[in-house]
Amino acid sequence: MALEHAILVSLLEKPGSGYELARRFERSIGYFWTATHQQIYRVLKRMEVDGWVDVRDIPQQGRPDKKEYSVADLGRAALSSWLHDPIEPESVRHDLAVKIRGAAFDDPTALIREVERHRQAHQDRLAHYLAGEVRDFTGPGSPGASPAAPQAPLDAERELQHVVLRGGIAYERMMIDWLDDVLATLAGFGPSH
Repeated sequence: MALEHAILVSLLEKPGSGYELARRFERSIGYFWTATHQQIYRVLKRMEVDGWVDVRDIPQQGRPDKKEYSVADLGRAALSSWLHDPIEPESVRHDLAVKIRGAAFDDPTALIREVERHRQAHQDRLAHYLAGEVRDFTGPGSPGASPAAPQAPLDAERELQHVVLRGGIAYERMMIDWLDDVLATLAGFGPSH
């Protein structure tokens, strides 16, 4: 996936400035596709030249005008074309998995601290995802609402945002389970082994 497609999706969800877009990448999209502020601004400029985004200057008091980006017809067409193109299933490239296999030729217990660090990172990301799910998808009309709360159907955009978030939650839970298994296996190589 090109950064352009992630930007188009974000701008279709809500037009915004380059700064606002970069903040969205830090908060939500960034867990699935990362980009620096410089990359986002560079790609936005190229997308503007290519006619994929429209730019509107918004006056601000005491500060330079803000540029607000929205998706132009050409950008919508480019996204539609990309959405209909097949993509290759992702393969797993996992440095930690190679280290774990390589530990057989060294001291396997030396990896315990590194695996614990990875587990904590996945635990933190899971907590972030779960908090976002509570914030964005619970309450009246949300899929996570209590059964007593009235439920209104979500629109396609919200349903698809939620299914991506649920995928992230499932992935983090799977990684934590796997890392727990790795830690239990590494613990078996203690001094008495």
